[in-house]
Amino acid sequence: MCGVAEPSGATGPSGRAPGPRVPGAANRRWWDDNADEYQLEHGAFLRDTGFVWGPEGLDEADAGLLGDVRGLRILEVGCGAAQCARWLRTAGAHPVGVDVSFRQAQHARRLDEQTGVAVPVVTADAGALPFTGATFDVACSAYGALPFVADLDGVLREVARVLRERGRWVFSVSHPVRWAFPDDPGPAGLVANRSYFDRTPYVETDRTGRPAYAEYHRTLGDWIRALTAAGFVVRDLVEPDWPADNTNVWGGWSPLRGRLLPGTAIFVCERAA
Repeated sequence: MCGVAEPSGATGPSGRAPGPRVPGAANRRWWDDNADEYQLEHGAFLRDTGFVWGPEGLDEADAGLLGDVRGLRILEVGCGAAQCARWLRTAGAHPVGVDVSFRQAQHARRLDEQTGVAVPVVTADAGALPFTGATFDVACSAYGALPFVADLDGVLREVARVLRERGRWVFSVSHPVRWAFPDDPGPAGLVANRSYFDRTPYVETDRTGRPAYAEYHRTLGDWIRALTAAGFVVRDLVEPDWPADNTNVWGGWSPLRGRLLPGTAIFVCERAA
């Protein structure tokens, strides 16, 4: 879902400015306004108590990227309605969710009541996590927060701060190669129409023309440099295959594209000692 840090004004790892930046408050309003529609459209796929890493449907119950979570303190960054955190609770962990959207937190409470599995959710900015240092054993994020933050370095430093030494940090984002192709699930989405190295973010404006929503593109190299600069060691990069039984279309994701192009990148990291 979303956890938006305010822009820092710094240039990207390539040394060039990454383009226009949307204020965190604007992204926060967008997610509050669109939370109902998002949960209505994707809730069944995500499941009320389920940990799905991305549109391909890779399930943490099968992938085990977080390892044995029993008894561990786990932070879900950009938790939305806390579907992943709720699954972690059923797996024996002690999860906490954080999301910038208050409306998403209300959906989390609704699902707590419906499922009988309650998890604490905090409404806060991912760039200013309201926890003391070394609070968590593991942190995770399934398409939450990171694609929508301008100040990625600041968010990664915050995650490193609240993790214990050698704590695991696993997160998924849209695969960077996807940014070279149109966001189209059909044949038109198979032909590159922009440079992979163009870091101009995708920005939507409101009726007055003001920026209201943004997603930010980083290359694989940008991600690796940002993670290592924040004190993480990258242990694995998972690019899930599109399973034959997944017939869902989700934005630009589809079986047609999934058979040919990676749609999701999952970074498996560890906080350095």
